[in-house]
Amino acid sequence: MLYDHPFKNPKDVPDLLGKIRSYAQKAGPIRLMEVCGTHTMAIARNGIKSLLPEALQLLSGPGCPVCVTPANYMDMILELTGIPGVHIVSYGDLLRVPGSRQGDHLLARKSRGALVDMVYSPIEAVDMAERYPDQQIVFLGVGFETTAPGTAACILEAAQRGLKNFSVLCLLKKTEPALRTLIEAPDFAVDGFLCPGHVAAITGSQAFAFLPKDYHLPGVVAGFESADLLYAILELVEMIASKKPGLRNEYTRMVRPNGNPAARRLMDQVFQDCSSDWRGLGAIENSGYTLRDEYADWDAWKKFSLKPASVREIPGCCCGQVIRGVLTPPDCPLFGQTCSPQNPVGPCMVSGEGACAAAYQYGSH
Repeated sequence: MLYDHPFKNPKDVPDLLGKIRSYAQKAGPIRLMEVCGTHTMAIARNGIKSLLPEALQLLSGPGCPVCVTPANYMDMILELTGIPGVHIVSYGDLLRVPGSRQGDHLLARKSRGALVDMVYSPIEAVDMAERYPDQQIVFLGVGFETTAPGTAACILEAAQRGLKNFSVLCLLKKTEPALRTLIEAPDFAVDGFLCPGHVAAITGSQAFAFLPKDYHLPGVVAGFESADLLYAILELVEMIASKKPGLRNEYTRMVRPNGNPAARRLMDQVFQDCSSDWRGLGAIENSGYTLRDEYADWDAWKKFSLKPASVREIPGCCCGQVIRGVLTPPDCPLFGQTCSPQNPVGPCMVSGEGACAAAYQYGSH
C-alpha cells in the first residue's frame, strides 16, 4: 500500500484505525520505533498514541541530533567559548543543551559575554565570517544525512571565498550504523521501524533495506502528516501480523529509492566516514562524518586541537535510555519534576525534536 492520494483526508482515519486494531489484535503486543525527531513531535502533536490500541506501543529512537550529542562534547564546546575571538554559531536547539552541569549551556555563556549566536542556515555563518574578519567563526554542524549537504555546501563556499576564519565543528552522524548498534544491543525489543522521511529523501528508501534483509524487521519510510503516520503504522502491523517483514516507502511524494544523488555527491566530496560518540549508544565505528584532508583549514577539530574529555552525564538524567527506547520519558524520575522545558536537565527535554519535550508538551505518554 503506497500513500499516493491526498495526505490530509480525515475521512480515512476511522478506516485506518480499524485496520490497525485488527492487525494488532492478530499479532499480539507490538512495539514500533520512530527514528526521527520530527516524527516524534508529529506523533505527539496529533495525538496519534491516544488513537492506537493498548497492544501497540510507539517508542522514540535515536532520531534527535541534538539529543544524541554526548554531554562531554557539549563540555568541550563550552570550553571553546573561553578562547578570545572565537564566535560560536549554531541552530537554536543546541544553544540550550547543557554539558555535564545543569544550566551550563551556550546561552548561559552568552549571557556572561561569550560570542554565541543562532543561525537558521550554515551559509549565514559563512557570511558572518566575511563580516567579522577579526573573529574565528565556528559553526556547530549537527544533524544527520538531512543537514549534511548544507554543511558541505557552506564549507565549499568558505573555501571559494578564502575565508580562513571560518570553520565547522562537524558533529554530523549517520543513521544506519546507529540502528545496527541499537538492534544488536542485548536490551533491544522493537518489532518494526518508522524510518525517517527527511533522511531518506537524501539517502533513498533503499538505504533502510538492511532492516528486513539483515534483521528480519519491517521498516516503512514515512511522511509527517497524521495520515502519513497512520498509513505507515498500518503497513508495519500488517507485515508483522503476516510475518513477512519488508521495506516499504509510504512517503513516495518526496522519497525515491536512490534518494538525492546530487546531495550525496556533495557529501562525498567534502566528508569521509569516522567513528562517532552517541549519547546512549557509545562510540560507533563509521557512524559520523569528518572533513577530508583537503578541507582541513575549515575543520574546527584540527584548527583548535579539540578532544572531548571522558564521558560525564548529569546525575539522574535518563536521556540515554530514552534514546534507546529502553525507557519512556515518564519513566525518568526527573521528568516533570526537576526536569521541564523551563528548566531542562537533559537534551531530550531541550530539543524541539526531543521525546521528553514532546511528552511534556502534549502529554503523549
